Amino acid sequence: MNIKELAELLGGQFYGSDSSIEIRGVNTLQNATKSEASFLANMKYKDDLPDCNAGVILVASDFPDDHFNEKRLIKVADPYLAFAHLQRHFHPSPISSGKRHATAVIDPTAALADDVDVGPYVVIEENVTVGSGTSIHAGSVIEKGASIGQSCIIHARAVVSHGSLLGDRVILQSGAVIGSDGFGYAWSGKEHLKIPQTGRVVLEDDVEVGANSSIDRGALGDTIVRQGVKLDNLIQLGHNVEIGPYSIMASQVGISGSTQIGAGCQIGGQAGVAGHLKIGDGVKLAAKSGVLGNLEAGGTYAGTPAMPHRTWLKVSALMIRLPEIWNQIRKK
Repeated sequence: MNIKELAELLGGQFYGSDSSIEIRGVNTLQNATKSEASFLANMKYKDDLPDCNAGVILVASDFPDDHFNEKRLIKVADPYLAFAHLQRHFHPSPISSGKRHATAVIDPTAALADDVDVGPYVVIEENVTVGSGTSIHAGSVIEKGASIGQSCIIHARAVVSHGSLLGDRVILQSGAVIGSDGFGYAWSGKEHLKIPQTGRVVLEDDVEVGANSSIDRGALGDTIVRQGVKLDNLIQLGHNVEIGPYSIMASQVGISGSTQIGAGCQIGGQAGVAGHLKIGDGVKLAAKSGVLGNLEAGGTYAGTPAMPHRTWLKVSALMIRLPEIWNQIRKK
């Protein structure tokens, strides 16, 4: 599309000359060419603007453009969000067409919509249902009784265990395991006796699960991941965990069994949350935090044990000074 059409698509205001230039993709400020758009979402990269060769640059509505009059700019409310919309325009999700590879094993009782794509060496067991527009890629396994909604993408070697329920537009990255047994054992005095895990995993609409992440089925009830949740790679959710809508977690987060995470929470990489806790709506949890108790809604927390972020900053500053303070104490 040309720059004028691009501005209309994004609801932005164009500044500059020649809005007829054709834009064919998006690139970084350093690498964009005249046929590509770029964006400035973080002002620490503003020094790259003078040398940027992009056909047009997306900037914030309040961007002071007086120093870059020679550049073509589109002012938008949120440059990063506008970048996301452009990427989705230039790189739309593939449309399934009902291709079924000869090596796929599909049980006769499975009910697949006509346009579902099934890749090489996929196994789909009995009484599985798969909705229209879904693609299941090479080597994936969909176990008996599982249900997958419309327009889902199941990437290579993902596993959807028996009875799991996936809503519409769910994405499972490669190696994700949905519905593995929860970590439940009882000590008999001689051995750890395995407790059958009879619940399910429920992933609501628009959930994405990262590569090699694992979500355990419930011990009795269900493990539930609500609408719009996004999970990065290498994440572990224990049995009977519930994640509130539109929460997001970075890589290597671990949530222990029966913990409830509220809506709209943001959890940094390698954070760990103990079991049977309640994390309120809108909580922000810094990377590497360790949560040992309930957290109130709306707070920002860090450290182990997790504490309010301001407190953690003070504790961290003191930690650096501990040798000096100890030496002063010893001298007294």
